[in-house]
Amino acid sequence: MMTPELFDLHGKTAVVTGGGRGIGLDIAIGLAEAGADVAVASRKQPNCEAAADEIRKRGRTAWSFPVDMSQEEDIESLAASLESELPRVDILVNNAGVTWGAPSLDYPMKAWDKVYNINVRGLWQLSQRVARGMKTRGDGVIINVTSIGGYKGAPDAVQPAIAYNSSKGAVITLTKDMAVKFAPFGIRVNAIAPGPFLTDMMGHVRENPAALDVMTRAVPLARTGESDDLKGVATFLASPASAYVTGHILPVDGGIMAT
Repeated sequence: MMTPELFDLHGKTAVVTGGGRGIGLDIAIGLAEAGADVAVASRKQPNCEAAADEIRKRGRTAWSFPVDMSQEEDIESLAASLESELPRVDILVNNAGVTWGAPSLDYPMKAWDKVYNINVRGLWQLSQRVARGMKTRGDGVIINVTSIGGYKGAPDAVQPAIAYNSSKGAVITLTKDMAVKFAPFGIRVNAIAPGPFLTDMMGHVRENPAALDVMTRAVPLARTGESDDLKGVATFLASPASAYVTGHILPVDGGIMAT
């Protein structure tokens, strides 16, 4: 196979949760530009449909589905819609995630439950449902979006969101375990661990020049992530170019994990 063919996603159908904005939108567009048809699922339907329009502008088929990834019934409804409306699911990108800020000693359990319900439980529930169809065909790709925060702690003064980092650490381990358990079915499971990207979740930094300067100086490449920085990574993990890669966590962090 020639190198361009290794990255070609024509004929593939992808699903991206949390694809209505930010990192999820960047990944969805990247997969579409590589040739995939893409279904976008997120909580806000207007964002979903706007993302689907961007995909259609690139000549690909697109679908949009509203879903609250903290709700079991919503996830079951999404899975049923994917089975009935898509030709199949070749690629699942579990990007939907949430954080909640509060001092650690005052961190409310309702915040802990919300973060874990979306970042871990919902991710697993949808993966389990989609993987059943992939098993039947003997082929499939699952990409989880975690964070470099899943590898380490942070002071409350820097990141007062203790449930977030631990939930992303859980996704790292879950990715490896899924990769081993799903390998006999021909399903590859990998994860992307972004560093600092100025998404809505990072609005408190984006709007604070001093905090943004401190963050940027901690990055060896001396900048935050941009929209194009994840397109190629997601395409690599979704495509035959990574056919012998599973159980891998790929940091996209400007070199932070190397320091």
